[in-house]
Amino acid sequence: MTHPIRALEEQDEPALLRDQFRQLLRYRALLAVGVIVGLLGGGYLALSGADTYTATGVVLVRSATADPFATGASADKGINIGSERQTAASDTVGELAADALAKDADPVDAGDLLAGLQVTNPPNTLTLRFSYTGATPEQARSRAEALADAYLEHRRQRTEDSIENMAEGYRAQLKPLEEKRDLLEDQVGASEADDVSSARANLIVSISELSRKISELRALDSTPGYLNQKPVAPREPTGAGLPMLLGLGGVVGLALGLLLSWVRLVFDPSVRSTRELVRALGAPVLGTLPRERGAPDSLLAIGRGGSRLAEEYRAVAFRLAYDPSFTESRRLLVTAPRGDNAAAAGAAANLAAAFAEMGRDVLLVEADLRTPSLARELGSAAYEARPPRWAADDNGTWPSGSRSNVDVPGSGAFTLVAGRRVDNVPRALTSAPVGRIVAEADRPGTVVIVLAPPVLAYADAVALVDRVAGVMIVCDPREVHRSDVERIREIISASGGSVLGVLLHPGRGRLGSKDRKKSPRRRSGPAARTDGPDPDDPAITGDPTETLGLRAFDASAGRR
Repeated sequence: MTHPIRALEEQDEPALLRDQFRQLLRYRALLAVGVIVGLLGGGYLALSGADTYTATGVVLVRSATADPFATGASADKGINIGSERQTAASDTVGELAADALAKDADPVDAGDLLAGLQVTNPPNTLTLRFSYTGATPEQARSRAEALADAYLEHRRQRTEDSIENMAEGYRAQLKPLEEKRDLLEDQVGASEADDVSSARANLIVSISELSRKISELRALDSTPGYLNQKPVAPREPTGAGLPMLLGLGGVVGLALGLLLSWVRLVFDPSVRSTRELVRALGAPVLGTLPRERGAPDSLLAIGRGGSRLAEEYRAVAFRLAYDPSFTESRRLLVTAPRGDNAAAAGAAANLAAAFAEMGRDVLLVEADLRTPSLARELGSAAYEARPPRWAADDNGTWPSGSRSNVDVPGSGAFTLVAGRRVDNVPRALTSAPVGRIVAEADRPGTVVIVLAPPVLAYADAVALVDRVAGVMIVCDPREVHRSDVERIREIISASGGSVLGVLLHPGRGRLGSKDRKKSPRRRSGPAARTDGPDPDDPAITGDPTETLGLRAFDASAGRR
């Protein structure tokens, strides 16, 4: 049965991503914590922060020009809009605006004033957008307008200073030329020589050129720009607001929860997915038991009606019946990795009932000799059966005198060899009577199912693997560790057996925890009791049908 494993390994990339996403969703508590933290943070920012208001003014920047209405005149000559944006946010503009605001009874430091200013430049334009964020609408409006006016005033002064400096340079060049011209005029009056007249004419031309340049500079339009859009007092506060902050907080919290889930997944020792479990065991998943609401009324799901749990057990039995590895020996060892063995006991009993429905002669052997409980859990469904002839000489020791028949209403019956506490468990499991019981599977139409304690808690299952080669592991994938799965495969392979498959069952949840608190706990660890009866055992206190939170059903109508 290796083709399911190959199919899992050949999954495409979307299937792997879905698998990883499902693994993250296993930690719903961390996701919920992340979302709650994000919502609380967004709500705190929205409620604790003071309302702010933003006013915006738009300034058109232009350069000085002699005739703005002339053909081909352009207002963007020599303008570097990036440099102008930096100038608008400079300390010089801030000081000018602070001085203007001080006159209007709004004293503010230049540094604090510039802290609320944001100057942007829309693409492919010569405009600057002055946005100021203040505590009140009027403060935002007045300070945005003061900063825009201060920038225009600073640029106007800078343009006029440049014009005045250039004119002063032309006048400095003009003064010696005029003095020389006056000197030549005196010489021309005394003697009119040709060379003197020529020099005088050249000086007049130079003086005229300089005078023309000075006149052009004085005629320049030094307007630095226009305030196209005056700042207006905003009516509503700016910022994200409560709904948007809550939404952003939820998104950030979800991202935080996913991060925490990923970290938890990385350091989680349990099996991350069914695909990883199948690869580690080298065996396919035979089935996944559904979660039933409420405590079950009986250990046997088969015989109680067409429930989903019973149908899943039947599907597992049919799958085993057509497995070549199982049909060759018709022996099955059912065990759990470690911890509670209740799920394995339920799987063994229901598989025995399913094979009985198929018309097989089923023998269920309870090899848990430390905490036997199948006879008590089945209750009135089990009644005494005649032991085989070879058991007459064994003085009633286990497993000779422990046979009983178990009715499956409407489906038949199977034989149960109930467990019994013994002084030497390894000797009892490796005794000749156990070998003769397992050998009954050699008869045509006979199936032997052995329920063993958890394989990692005791060596009992290992002692039986050489007689029952096929092993089925019953586990909760969220509780078994990766190292445990690999160790189980190594132990079974080294003992000469093989894992036929794994049966997955859901966790007991809160209801199961309550049931375990109300009922005696099965112990399957090294500290399990091996001597004497348990005084709290329901079988001793007077209720033999109530154990582990399970009540055996009344099968008197179907008893043979």
